[in-house]
Amino acid sequence: MTNFRSLIPSANALVIFEVAGRHENFTRAAEELGMSQVAVSYAIRGLEQQLGAQLFERQHRAAKLTEVGERFHADVSAGLSRIGRAAEDIRSKGREVNVTLAASTAFASMWMLPRLTALRADLADIDLRIQTSVRDLDLEDEAIPLGVRGGDPKDWPHYHAAQLAPEVITAVASPAFVEAHGRPDTPLALAQHRLIWLEEPVRQACNWPEWFASAGIDYKPTGRRLAINDYVLVVQAVLAGEGIALGWTHLVDRLLKQGQLVEVGGHALLTGNAFYVVWPRSRELNGAATRVRDWLLAQT
Repeated sequence: MTNFRSLIPSANALVIFEVAGRHENFTRAAEELGMSQVAVSYAIRGLEQQLGAQLFERQHRAAKLTEVGERFHADVSAGLSRIGRAAEDIRSKGREVNVTLAASTAFASMWMLPRLTALRADLADIDLRIQTSVRDLDLEDEAIPLGVRGGDPKDWPHYHAAQLAPEVITAVASPAFVEAHGRPDTPLALAQHRLIWLEEPVRQACNWPEWFASAGIDYKPTGRRLAINDYVLVVQAVLAGEGIALGWTHLVDRLLKQGQLVEVGGHALLTGNAFYVVWPRSRELNGAATRVRDWLLAQT
């Protein structure tokens, strides 16, 4: 049998090669690894000498993988990912494992919180940490394994994406509001009622003119209006009978089923976008994060 100790480069050299090949830049690889650019270059040169092949084409401010280098990088990346997952699985046996999920406050409070009891029962050994933000976090920079975001995956080329729910938007009101003001059964009738506006500070969100336009109505707001920049507070205002708001069905479905909200206006907008569980393409999910991802997707 071939002597693997003489054939296979050191683990440290392979790790340096994986990072350098991913960035195709020795300086950025050095920054990620916390070492000097000279040390990265020296390690790569030693690896090339040991293998007897050129792995990179040195260019000004870049280092492009050669054809041989690309093939070797794919194998090394896959091998290190498998080793990493196996080590994480072994290390996690018999103890709780932390998995962080980045999401909007609305998703965390209206979709996740009602399901936390079920998640704890199904994934008792996993400690889920939910990190909320007004903007979609960069999961790679923040070292977060999973996120939930809405839109089109074509806009996130650096992420894998699995659909959680389509984006469907209706109009919702409280039963008390309907009892006091009547139930508008058409978009035109709905336009005469008091509307609550969501004004997202960063994320793009459908607004009332867009919703009415999808129903063939040129809606122009008049007079004073109630505008709120947090969707959780928008829904709270609707529950308090302050008016009618747009309802993203994957968020308000539970409240509709419980009778706390009712659909009004007789129209639903399907935007063609959806909400997705996403994770970086640059690294494999460990066993715990994979289980959380699959659990999230199984809920729908």
